[in-house]
Amino acid sequence: MMISTPHNLLDSAPRSTSVAVHCQKVVKDFGDGDTRVRVLHDVEVEVPAGEMSLLVGPSGCGKTTLISIIAGLLEPTAGDVTLFGTPRSSLSSRQLIAYRAVNIGFVFQQYNLLPALTATANVAIPLLIGRMNREQAFAKARDLLTQVGMADRANAFPAQLSGGQQQRVAIARALVHEPRLLVCDEPTAALDAHSGQTVMELLRRVAVQPDRAVIVVTHDNRVFRFGDRIIEMDDGRVQSVRQGDAIATHEDTIAIASRVIAATAKDEAAELDPFDLQ
Repeated sequence: MMISTPHNLLDSAPRSTSVAVHCQKVVKDFGDGDTRVRVLHDVEVEVPAGEMSLLVGPSGCGKTTLISIIAGLLEPTAGDVTLFGTPRSSLSSRQLIAYRAVNIGFVFQQYNLLPALTATANVAIPLLIGRMNREQAFAKARDLLTQVGMADRANAFPAQLSGGQQQRVAIARALVHEPRLLVCDEPTAALDAHSGQTVMELLRRVAVQPDRAVIVVTHDNRVFRFGDRIIEMDDGRVQSVRQGDAIATHEDTIAIASRVIAATAKDEAAELDPFDLQ
């Protein structure tokens, strides 16, 4: 039995005057016939501009699938996503690619750096695709690498970097073209506490601008205090939308973190959504 997200789940969430992302009854199935598995069930949620929203929940609940649809990397089976007033359904495949190149930055769990390019060249890729000249693109890339604490590794290749260093390069690459929507899949997973805080502070500086938004998928309760709102998912559905620790009480955030940890532990033996493993 499929159920829609109750509208009253949004009632307690803080309101913004501008909506960056509106998911309208988004459904996603994988497989066909008897092998078909539904991983998203009529997801209805809004992400305000000017805020950082944290998407939390146990492994396999559909978080990565949802942000991949929001970012235009996956097609929904049903429903639609509106980004800054533009319905995804109104864009052709070519138009969606062009829109994504300008408006969306994505930080992947597995970094996806090009092994033959230096850190600087990897970060400069979105600018070069946008036809910025090489000198300007590399200068801007080096500036972003400095902001994420990677200035001394700017000429290193991915194989010469630790996992945490590769993650910071990937974050710089996602930020360099100043996208209106930044989507991050576990951006602090490979970082120590200090580096994680530095990255989250940088992401918040992006999010607080009125014409931008950041969505962060995370299991890391250390970063909950950076979120303006917390969107809880379970079993392919949005269960609640709450104020984050940036504006909520400390007790509320601890309660949410406890539920996420408990749900994750309980779900370890369950079959996982393959897109949450990528």
